[in-house]
Amino acid sequence: MYAVQMKNITKRFGTVVANDSVNFDLREGEIHALLGENGAGKTTLMRILYGLYRADDGEIYIDEKPVQIASPRDAIKYGIGMVTQHFTLVPPLTVAENIVLGVLEGFKLNPKEIEKNVAEASEKYGIPVKPEALVKNLSVGECQRVEILKALYRNAKVLIMDEPTAVLVPQEVEALFESLNRLVEKGLSVIFISHKLNEVMAICGRITVLRAGKLAGTVERANITEKELAKMMVGRETFGVKRQSDREAGEPILTIDKLNLVDGQGIKRLKDISLELRRGEILSVAGVSGNGQSELVKILTGLQKPTSGKIIMNQNDITGASPADITLAGMGRTPEDRHAGVVGELTVAENLALESLENYINRGMLDKRRIRKHAQKLIDEYNIKATPEDKVRTLSGGNMQKVVMARSLSRKPCCVLAAQPTRGLDVGATEYVRGKLLEERARGAGVLLVSEDLEEVMELSDRIAVIYEGRIMDIIPASEANEELLGLLMAGVEDNDREKIF
Repeated sequence: MYAVQMKNITKRFGTVVANDSVNFDLREGEIHALLGENGAGKTTLMRILYGLYRADDGEIYIDEKPVQIASPRDAIKYGIGMVTQHFTLVPPLTVAENIVLGVLEGFKLNPKEIEKNVAEASEKYGIPVKPEALVKNLSVGECQRVEILKALYRNAKVLIMDEPTAVLVPQEVEALFESLNRLVEKGLSVIFISHKLNEVMAICGRITVLRAGKLAGTVERANITEKELAKMMVGRETFGVKRQSDREAGEPILTIDKLNLVDGQGIKRLKDISLELRRGEILSVAGVSGNGQSELVKILTGLQKPTSGKIIMNQNDITGASPADITLAGMGRTPEDRHAGVVGELTVAENLALESLENYINRGMLDKRRIRKHAQKLIDEYNIKATPEDKVRTLSGGNMQKVVMARSLSRKPCCVLAAQPTRGLDVGATEYVRGKLLEERARGAGVLLVSEDLEEVMELSDRIAVIYEGRIMDIIPASEANEELLGLLMAGVEDNDREKIF
């Protein structure tokens, strides 16, 4: 039987047709991948299924019976759970409270009892969470786990999963897949949205691809290759990017010496972090989300002051310096959250000029003609699908990331800090962004790549530093790295214990 059938779904936003007569079905007890570029219509289609949007045309069937889904409450009633890209958690509440929110009847709340129930669910589904922790203190990755468990806790029969492995080490991905397969055997049906084609090929039985709002096709995994899938998604073959063979890096451009950070609760978030980035190399900081990467990035970009330690860039002491001074010293940066790196209500042209407004002042006024001319040059150079006058909030994730990178890299920085630069991007945009980082390496800049994507880390890096619970476990040449070793380091396994395992 079919758990879900979506027939001839059409959704328009003004003159834009986000879904154009799309057909999609999900069988009981299967994992079905939904692929497509950013802006292809995947999220719109799933929001219609979850009741966040109403389709202009088309029909939805649950268990082969026609239904009307007007709200998420309706979707949950029909056994549909959704883990969205942008979380729907209440920050001041605990993990346990968020998970049971809307499930409990009455007004009495027993914190210990719900924490116990959530802990049991966490163990049952193999998704580690801390029931008593406040959501506002969680990392992005930990929030994603809470969202997944929240949907499963509500006894979902259909689970929509959007990039569920982005924050997991390889061993955890394997455990999640095992857990999903067990759940599927018991009747759970999963819609699996991912940009990692190797994961799709590993776990999904069927694959549906959307392109420009239309159905490009539904195929059996056994009958298609990764390259063919990529071509279905972007209309051309993608070959990925690879750094050129090892070469000798130049002198140090960024030195981090015994950096420590203690938060307001007295918890040590960073512990004696020491790294040296050289000109013409990519040094990656790899780790599971929530192990100190965000704090390290905030300190390096001037958004947070360290408790102790020193940061030297291009022979300048930038410890505790402001973001503006760090930029002037030669740092180019792409923030962890691309939405935080732009002002959505401003135009593309205005966003591209934000870090260098002093260059566009004429007689005390902003020279809008020069700002527009500058923007058009970068739009052409970075292949941004937008006009200078478009509001940035209207851009797809990939194009928004290109705006952030264009603004940063056009200044020819000596040091590039790229934090999660391809998170949530499709294969075409990912290939483009990684290519730009390799161009910076070839130019002679030092690139500090902070990424949770092991494939990305292994493809681009010259050296890899693995962070766990705020400290550097090891720094290894990329030529000596493999997923098993990196996974053990990311899980905090010490050197002696690794020797026993191998």
